[in-house]
Amino acid sequence: MPTSLSAPGINLGAYINNVHQIPILTPEEEKTLAHRYYDDGDVEAARLLVMSHLRFVIHIARSYSGYGLSQADLIQEGNLGLMKAVKRFDPNKGVRLVSFAVHWIKAEIHEFVIKNWRIVKVATTKAHRKLFFNLRSLKKSSNQLTLEEATAIAKDLDVTVKQVFEMESRLTSYDASFEMQDSDEDDGRYAPQLYLEDEVNPADVVEETDWEENTSAALHAAMNELDERSRDIITQRWLADQKSTLHDLAAVYNISAERVRQIEKNAMEKIKNVLTVDDVMLGG
Repeated sequence: MPTSLSAPGINLGAYINNVHQIPILTPEEEKTLAHRYYDDGDVEAARLLVMSHLRFVIHIARSYSGYGLSQADLIQEGNLGLMKAVKRFDPNKGVRLVSFAVHWIKAEIHEFVIKNWRIVKVATTKAHRKLFFNLRSLKKSSNQLTLEEATAIAKDLDVTVKQVFEMESRLTSYDASFEMQDSDEDDGRYAPQLYLEDEVNPADVVEETDWEENTSAALHAAMNELDERSRDIITQRWLADQKSTLHDLAAVYNISAERVRQIEKNAMEKIKNVLTVDDVMLGG
């Protein structure tokens, strides 16, 4: 592993080539180094963790090349995020460093883009930030959005159509200050400078996401263990947007409401048993 690297701005091609010569750590090697830094404050272990993950920063930085900013600068900012991630990484959480670091790498690059692009007072809420980094790629042309296109984008990003049009307007408007202005607070706006660091612990977010994904997968497997009628009753009673009553399903299957309740109860017991087994196997 190289003992040092030049900054990416001096010779970007050579930097990328050198980074890709650095081997990726095995889970065991990563865990050992992480504990050396987390438990003992071993700075050399932290350096090795950073060096072995620089290739992931390059990969993430490439996805932000459409803003006309220097690739070297984007990588440099991403590296700062990686170092922050290593500093905050808790190996006892049970997640890989790369999963934890993605949040910090993107956060630093986001702030750099917002601060240096020609429109910097453009991401004043979470919805705006989501639109800022996705609207350009989702637009089918450089022409003004139609209502149909805006509606589709709003649905895809889980924002309102009004917010889509507002962001499009901001992306074609004049430059604005990155620093907070006197009128911002009165207008209910928040300057990008206030978003330099997210106080939410990404390890907790990643852990919660993993738990939700595992639970969703286990529930899907449990549902597949049911017969078609039981699966449909559980779906209609618990998972549908407009849930059915016992009497609704009794009419559908030409049985009594009490019989529907019994089928539902038996199906829930089967699901519970499958989820319990999966939880044990996962160490829950």
